[in-house]
Amino acid sequence: MWNPGFEFEKAVQAKLDGLHRSPCIYSWVHRGTPERPGIVLGLDHGGTCNGMAFRVSKDLQEQTLDYLRARELVTNVYLETTRTIELPSGEKTEAVTYIVDTEHEQYAGKLSFEKLINQIKGARGGSGPNEGYFLDTVAQLEKMNIRDELMQRIGVNLRTF
Repeated sequence: MWNPGFEFEKAVQAKLDGLHRSPCIYSWVHRGTPERPGIVLGLDHGGTCNGMAFRVSKDLQEQTLDYLRARELVTNVYLETTRTIELPSGEKTEAVTYIVDTEHEQYAGKLSFEKLINQIKGARGGSGPNEGYFLDTVAQLEKMNIRDELMQRIGVNLRTF
């Protein structure tokens, strides 16, 4: 949401039913290593996720998908799929999404809060520190007025670290 990494024509808030934002993935590349995994967010089954949708121009769609596949599928912990999302206007449209593969060895599932914070603190990968990833995400959610109690709790805990 805060660092899409690709050029887009428009970004709007959107709602995805049937999946929810979850800190459920051990990060071995971007926010941790195999020896010291961090935690990253994934779309896990159940609930609803309020987030962002990005419209990409037709001439950049393939390039954007190539970029997203290289970034998100580096260890194949996500499954690329197309899901129906709802835009603020009420319009429904199809969007490429990356859902966590619950059978993948990096799937952490629902960790206790203490375990979650311990995995985040001090982890660092090729894209930087794990704490920064969560603090940037919490800041973006706050900016968008999206209330996510778990993410807010993580943010409060990391800010006092």
